[in-house]
Amino acid sequence: AIKSRIKTPRSIVGKLKRRGFPVTLQSMMDNLNDIGGIRVICPFIQDIDRTAELIRAIPGVQIQTEKDYIRSPKPNGYRSYHMILSMPLRFLGNSRKTVWLEVQLRTIAMDCWANIEHQLKYKQNIPNQALLVQELKRCADEITSTDLSLQTIRDLIEHHEEEPI
Repeated sequence: AIKSRIKTPRSIVGKLKRRGFPVTLQSMMDNLNDIGGIRVICPFIQDIDRTAELIRAIPGVQIQTEKDYIRSPKPNGYRSYHMILSMPLRFLGNSRKTVWLEVQLRTIAMDCWANIEHQLKYKQNIPNQALLVQELKRCADEITSTDLSLQTIRDLIEHHEEEPI
């Protein structure tokens, strides 16, 4: 599955202010590289690696940064593979403009966890925040274990199909 999004003006302004940049169109273009985003949701972890390889091979696309939160998860348990891309975009009249795009690659399970964590972190005045953080991290670890088990099952099936009868 593929999901796309464009940051809202409110989100753009908030990010510029948090980073100490002026709130102007030029500042947005110079300082933010995740205004447009695509999330690719893959069934298996191995599919994430294959998809990243395919993206790297697209002519004209330049990879600016890659962050592997799958092999090096964030402290809260967040896992995903992020790529910031720049690419030429043709407008009418053949003028070219470079556009930036953030690509996030996740498994179905990683996406489920991230969506729930995102909803919960915006709840205010929750007692015992430390317990909440601990439980979310535990769930992330269990989801990772499940992802790895599913990948193993897939590998076993594919290996079995390759064996001669």
